[in-house]
Amino acid sequence: MTGIEQRHGDRQVAAWLLLCAAVIFGMIVLGGVTRLTGSGLSMVEWKPLIGVVPPLSEQAWQETFDKYKQFPEYRKKNLHMTLDGFKYIFMYEYLHRVLGRLIGVLFALPMVYFVMRRRLRPGLAPKLAILFFMGGMQGLLGWYMVKSGLVSDPHVSQYRLTAHLGVAVAIYGYMLWVAFDLLFAPEARPGGGRHPGRRRPGARWSLWLVGLVYLMILSGGLVAGTRAGFAYSTWPLMGPTFIPEGLYRGSPAWLAMFEDITTIQFNHRMFAYLLVVLISSFAFAMWRRTADGRLKLGLVLLLGALLVQVVLGISTLLLHVPVALAAAHQGGAVLLLSAAVFVSHVLVRQRRLVGRTSSALDRAAGTAV
Repeated sequence: MTGIEQRHGDRQVAAWLLLCAAVIFGMIVLGGVTRLTGSGLSMVEWKPLIGVVPPLSEQAWQETFDKYKQFPEYRKKNLHMTLDGFKYIFMYEYLHRVLGRLIGVLFALPMVYFVMRRRLRPGLAPKLAILFFMGGMQGLLGWYMVKSGLVSDPHVSQYRLTAHLGVAVAIYGYMLWVAFDLLFAPEARPGGGRHPGRRRPGARWSLWLVGLVYLMILSGGLVAGTRAGFAYSTWPLMGPTFIPEGLYRGSPAWLAMFEDITTIQFNHRMFAYLLVVLISSFAFAMWRRTADGRLKLGLVLLLGALLVQVVLGISTLLLHVPVALAAAHQGGAVLLLSAAVFVSHVLVRQRRLVGRTSSALDRAAGTAV
């Protein structure tokens, strides 16, 4: 395969991965809506193959509703629910599951096509296999999460919910990274191979920021799983004080980080403040020392996503977690991660060329740091 054919193939594979990532983004937001509307436990059976067909008749709907009535969520929370009310929550969970299956098809079939047409560059197949495996495990983890709410306590485990969210976001982030690898691959040398390069200043810090944003998303999963966002609808104070009473209460105290709603919300807020300081400082420091247009674009996107996310987070609290705002806040977190991944990829992978051609290329691209 010639260099031109390889680049064309890389762009095709990258476009496919970006499409899959966009659908996964929609899946994450829809999952948030499903949770916020109390729809996650409406489907009490897991049918991976035939579960794509919803009830099609009034009798089928009634039978599905009768199955739901046998579980604690109906008996303890929705005892007065009508069939129409059940249809409303059922459809959110149904769409969530169907979209998950669609993602599997959207990933698997093109992957087989690209393998058969030999469009994959060396070293890419194992990365795609990892993504495929993670996607399969995500489906199993989703049902494992739902099962935790089909017992005496009709609430899913915050641990399982956070793990389910975390794997979805990890798949999304890794998929973006692989796509960026293909879109921004180093130029080939005339004699074959790739130009050598050196890591840019700030690359290590950018990777730390990606990790911190990811941990922040997991923190949000704990907030969602414990419904801690409803506990304090004030900002910047939590009730009458900035530091609320009862932090880390219980024994052992460290367990409060995962199970006490006051501690969980406080930690989420403190984590947000820390990220605002670190991301802003990093972005302004990198802006001053680079002329790289692509990096500057990434920094603008990073700061913009951070600002939007802060506004969404505060608004969600003050308005007592409305569904639309809370779902947007979850989506905003993933957009912030996307910007952080892009900036990190520019610094880590899209390195300045060294050697006799580096100075001319750097001047042409305006990337002298």
